Amino acid sequence: MTESELLFDRAKKVMPGGVNSPVRAFNAVGGAPRFIKSAKGARIYDADGREYLDYIGSWGPMILGHANEKVLDAVSKTMANGLSFGAATELEVIMGELITSIVKPIEMIRMVNSGTEAVMSAIRLARGYTQREKIIKFAGCYHGHSDAMLVKAGSGALTNSNPDSSGVTKGAAKDTLLAQYNDINSVAELFDSNKGEIAAVIVEPVAANMGVVPPQKGFLEGLRKLCDEQNALLIFDEVITGFRLALGGAMEYFNVNADLVTYGKIIGGGMPVGAYGGRREIMSHVSPTGSVYQAGTLSGNPVAMAAGLATLTELKNNPQVYTNINTMASRLADGIRKHTKYTVNNIGSLLCTFFTDQNVYNYETARTSDTKRYASYFNHMLDNGVYIAPAQFEAMFVSNVHTNEDIDKTIEIIKKFK
Repeated sequence: MTESELLFDRAKKVMPGGVNSPVRAFNAVGGAPRFIKSAKGARIYDADGREYLDYIGSWGPMILGHANEKVLDAVSKTMANGLSFGAATELEVIMGELITSIVKPIEMIRMVNSGTEAVMSAIRLARGYTQREKIIKFAGCYHGHSDAMLVKAGSGALTNSNPDSSGVTKGAAKDTLLAQYNDINSVAELFDSNKGEIAAVIVEPVAANMGVVPPQKGFLEGLRKLCDEQNALLIFDEVITGFRLALGGAMEYFNVNADLVTYGKIIGGGMPVGAYGGRREIMSHVSPTGSVYQAGTLSGNPVAMAAGLATLTELKNNPQVYTNINTMASRLADGIRKHTKYTVNNIGSLLCTFFTDQNVYNYETARTSDTKRYASYFNHMLDNGVYIAPAQFEAMFVSNVHTNEDIDKTIEIIKKFK
């Protein structure tokens, strides 16, 4: 048995499924997960010493590559002063100043510890601010595992939702309404049938949890218009797109402003972190200045702030990073299209290969992908030293340290897949 297989056997005795996050278990692709021991640049190394060209990048945060020296140096210097104090620090202030200076629509921000926590808090704030209870989300968009977001459509996409996980009560899900991504009419219908009851629409501006599905022309603009007309808030979940599509995230990339934005991943430089922010008028409703309660013992802890600040500062000072990662991702996407018959969606440095000949523009079309074929593809890539997501409906992430040689190598491996 390999070291990874031995570790997985041990893990299954003490952790559900042997993992601390479900997709790591490789259930969708078969086999034992690789236990990663180290990483550097665009490569990761497993417990057996095997090297992989990495296109997961810790699910997005490693936009500068693994073990970036400036990030590690910032973390090391900060750790020397202590890991956490449960008290205010200057680094929190600097982080707030940096984000609000970069993303102009955000006037105030609150740090939390994960994207799930950021979304949960933003939804509570939207309800508290508007004094309404219902939320519209989109089928196939993932916003963390808080109860109100773990829902699926019942008999149709435009009905009240049923829980999508055991342990989520019908009461927790009843105020979450489902619309179809890239279908503005489905949103308008929900507003019409729930007049004066909808607090907010929450959306991944690029749906990156059903593969990679960009918004069609006018979709985000249409959401902005509807929310303005209905006095509802528009929430962008930018846990993935924030500081990745552009320095100012999806709001800058698409030139559409949201009322509230949630962040994670890149703003922590690889450390556990999340944040939600928006206009001062809305954020002032958060405790202690307002009645919407939210707290966190480790929120804004100095180590996470140091890693995030180093990452964001590097991105701010080197705008060519975005040109580079977008160019590399486009080269990879074009190479896959050239040598396969499958559908490849890409935008910025995000891409996904769907094993279908259909155009993928929402959850239903994404589900036409042949997941068994994807499993074979994944194992082909893994056996040839390329690490991609162990599930069809996830993104590939290109980092600033992927090279032309890396892209060419990846395409050559893809060409050999039968």
